[in-house]
Amino acid sequence: MEGVHKHYGILLASLAIIAAALPCCSSQTTRRFQFNVEWKQVTRLCTTKQLLMVNGQYPGPTIAVHEGDNVEINVKNRIAQNTTLHWHGVRQLRTGWADGPAYVTQCPIRGGQSYTYKFTVTGQRGTLLWHAHYAWQRASVYGAFIIYPRIPYPFSHQIQAEIPIIFGEWWNADPDEVENVMMITGAGPDSSNAYTINGLPGPLYPCSNQDTFIQTVEYGKTYMLRIINAALADELFFAIAKHTLTVVEVDAVYTKPFATTSIMIAPGQTTTVLMTANQVPDFTGMFVMAARPYLTSVFPFNNSTTIGFLRYKNARTWKGKSPVDPSSLKLPNLPEMEDTAFATKFSDKIKSLASPQHPCNVPKTIDKRVITTISLNIQDCPENKTCLGYKGKSFFASMNNQSFVRPSISILESYYKNLTTSSFSSDFPEKPPNNFDYTGGDPLTQNMNTKFGTKLIVVPYGTNIEVVLQDTSLVNLENHPIHVHGHNFFIVGSGFGNFNEAKDPKRYNLVDPPERNTVAVPSGGWAAIRIKADNPGVWFIHCHLEQHTSWGLATGFIVQNGQGPSQSMLPPPQDLPSC
Repeated sequence: MEGVHKHYGILLASLAIIAAALPCCSSQTTRRFQFNVEWKQVTRLCTTKQLLMVNGQYPGPTIAVHEGDNVEINVKNRIAQNTTLHWHGVRQLRTGWADGPAYVTQCPIRGGQSYTYKFTVTGQRGTLLWHAHYAWQRASVYGAFIIYPRIPYPFSHQIQAEIPIIFGEWWNADPDEVENVMMITGAGPDSSNAYTINGLPGPLYPCSNQDTFIQTVEYGKTYMLRIINAALADELFFAIAKHTLTVVEVDAVYTKPFATTSIMIAPGQTTTVLMTANQVPDFTGMFVMAARPYLTSVFPFNNSTTIGFLRYKNARTWKGKSPVDPSSLKLPNLPEMEDTAFATKFSDKIKSLASPQHPCNVPKTIDKRVITTISLNIQDCPENKTCLGYKGKSFFASMNNQSFVRPSISILESYYKNLTTSSFSSDFPEKPPNNFDYTGGDPLTQNMNTKFGTKLIVVPYGTNIEVVLQDTSLVNLENHPIHVHGHNFFIVGSGFGNFNEAKDPKRYNLVDPPERNTVAVPSGGWAAIRIKADNPGVWFIHCHLEQHTSWGLATGFIVQNGQGPSQSMLPPPQDLPSC
């Protein structure tokens, strides 16, 4: 495999250098980064195209900080189009101005302009990600966001090195144009042409033998894999041949360790695992690693597999063009694409560490419960227009039959300045407008046209709010990764079928539920999350399948200021972009 891309080996080395260089003292440090959003020519899958990147890197540069650090990231927009960046999973305590979703917490950064995101990383440590939050730019604009702890890890393994593994998708076409065609025609989107590991598709795709991720390891050493799903449209299964993965953290929150032969990871989620290189390689010196989609949708999808390799150091290595015949690359421990049973079993194993040093502060009681359906919708086609969705209609998506519409100005700025505006309202329905068999009815005859608007939930500071996310069979049952900005939450319960408000809360886990920022709502089921609304500002809630957000599967909530400055939003920065 001479000439195979190894640039993430360089990143791995740089992470080790960064980790060693970052001070672990108690004094607060400011970390400054320069991000230039720009086009760069890239070749993948026999196709050369202009790809949107940060600092000419794909994936983008890693941000590495310690918990408690101040962070300043100056973003220079060097393209003609608008852009924003989002620091996915960073709580942004009182600094919603730095959160990033366009027209929710800021107006976009216009071409030729700059904006400095300033925030403090408080009470968090582990693996997160950052990505663009404008149109479909996050198809290629993303990277790792690593927060190093100021106290030792809560596990005893000696870590030889850290290996970032970032999943993404590659389109031969322009992803923004894919979105534009989807919205204009009302049809489903074209799927990507490949999945990638650290920007590399691997040898199962055309012209990609040289674009393969290979990571060298040493026998007997333990490695920390920081796994990130930055894909635009797919939950993914991941496994390494003959190796066991021990899950120790998800979404930058420590978990009770458990061993598994593979994982399921939804877009926007992170999973940190420990892997010991304890297998004896064959004559190739290689073990295959692979990711492929977890399928729950009826829409056309990319059913391919991306692979990379672990290469054991000092093993006899194959000198040919490919380490093995691709047709023989079968991982018995990699779940089949429709293996909901594995996805469910894996998710159920994730529990908060709930130790004295890392407590699980799940709200035991609630002040408000919001039950919201998550639906795909078929919308009647307007007069004098041709729609290419099902039966000549258009596809949309909704929560409680409300499709979220981004206003033309920032919601946060309108709210903070108390502007007289019709850009949003505070009357998001807190229960489904119609009762029906959400997961068992006919997916088409029960479908209803959605309503369009910008309706939010408003709660006082300190409210314990429970949100029940109910999947529906409208169009089809589907797993939905729902991301909440500005807050972590606890997944206190989940199940299949329809949520029963009288019975299901009785079996909640209020001891060690997983704490996350993105929940994979079961296909044909529900998930109940509890949030301590202690971060004043305006916060986006949306599906992290990008086409669903484009169709309106989103809402948001406002947390009002509490008592005194420490419970109130900070004022907007002077360089906040204007619309």
